[in-house]
Amino acid sequence: MFSERIGRLDAGGSELAPLYKQLQRALREAIQKKVLAPDDALPAERDMAEEFNISRITVRKALDGLVSEGLLTRRQGAGTFVAARVEKSFSKLSSFTEDMISRGRVPRSEWISRNEGSVTPEESLTLGLSPGTPVYRFARIRYADGAPMAVEYTTVAAFALTSSEAVGTSLYEALEATGHRPVRALQRLRAVLFTAEHAELLGVPVRDAGLLIERRGFLKDGRAVEVTQSYYRGDAYDFVAELNALS
Repeated sequence: MFSERIGRLDAGGSELAPLYKQLQRALREAIQKKVLAPDDALPAERDMAEEFNISRITVRKALDGLVSEGLLTRRQGAGTFVAARVEKSFSKLSSFTEDMISRGRVPRSEWISRNEGSVTPEESLTLGLSPGTPVYRFARIRYADGAPMAVEYTTVAAFALTSSEAVGTSLYEALEATGHRPVRALQRLRAVLFTAEHAELLGVPVRDAGLLIERRGFLKDGRAVEVTQSYYRGDAYDFVAELNALS
């Protein structure tokens, strides 16, 4: 039974979370622990409702939330599946490491370079820094479950980190430790064809299709703290955004 794989819900009331939240949590943990693998099909909503003794509306609400997170995907006429491709939401400011862990994948970074220098004229305009201001620069290949997913180039204002060595797996974790994690960001996405350099780093053919995300992260006080260019494999990522009609 499906409930034996992910655990039962507490319909008796001792669990404070609503039933749809309990189901979301159980499914999320099953994905993270790889009890449910990428491309695994979930039971039909009707069958899940009967097995967990809850309404189909509750099941649908739980699944809707996980679809919006990119953990599940719906296929017309086929049902609901654990997402195989990574779906990155534009509405949530999260790090690559956080995205991969939330999807039950193991993130890893391979350093290309990391160093300290003075801000360039272009970086000065982007980050709003005076000429000569020190910055840290990082270049990494980002992996998930051992597969290369993206090449990332980041410049961070030096006041936000103690040193370039302070960044381990997650840049945002290091920024959070100093109280300088971005709270909002501006992002721009465009299609690119991989150069020979990027193709070699990602293990894809030269001129293969990819996605370039340019992000500028800001602190609560409005200062820009980081600018990042990320080249994502087009065959591994989907970027999604929720749109609402104006009232």
